[in-house]
Amino acid sequence: MNKTQVNKHSFFYRNALTIVFLLLFIVTLFAQALTGWKTHNQDLKDDHAKEISLATYLQSGHFISATFENFESEFLQMALYVVLTVSLRQIGSAESKKLDEPEEVDREPVIAPGAPWPVRKGGWILVLYSNSLAICFGILFFASWALHLYGSWQNHNVEQLAKHLPTDTVKQYLGQAEFWFETFQNWQSEFLSVASIVFFTIFLRQKGSPESKPVDAPDMETGK
Repeated sequence: MNKTQVNKHSFFYRNALTIVFLLLFIVTLFAQALTGWKTHNQDLKDDHAKEISLATYLQSGHFISATFENFESEFLQMALYVVLTVSLRQIGSAESKKLDEPEEVDREPVIAPGAPWPVRKGGWILVLYSNSLAICFGILFFASWALHLYGSWQNHNVEQLAKHLPTDTVKQYLGQAEFWFETFQNWQSEFLSVASIVFFTIFLRQKGSPESKPVDAPDMETGK
């Protein structure tokens, strides 16, 4: 698509999918912060501890843990989905590559007008760029996992102090079930959601969506 074709549409039209989801993210993050703050203050009140301001809450382990616990599972889902769909197939699914036919995404990159600069550069830069989507999601996952651990550990120690119990080191906390319970309850839901869209797109349709096969496509037709 050339520049003229791009510019005939408004900025919002060209970027609506990203903008709408970012706005939904901001609104729901604010709602999470507000309701989490009230919930946390109620817990502190129940433990006869001093309530905290919203600004303080946004720096607390309770908020950090709850936020990055969800980010972590989403980025893990995306990283695995990007990597596993390279080689794994599901017959009939709109989310799978075809069983035997060659796919456009598998062809070797060719230097052509408009090609990204890593393609023109070649070498290790091209190798890195060829796997950059999975690498990006992997980095975001590990960063979110670390922040989830930090927040959960901090919140655990706040609860320990409120109950007049000794605090734990990060290493001690990692050996407890609490953090791993938080982790696995999110991971399993993400794996289920991916399995659901992979399977349901075999038999179900959504007209106009790029995540669906055409309405008249046979159930066992794999890919879009």
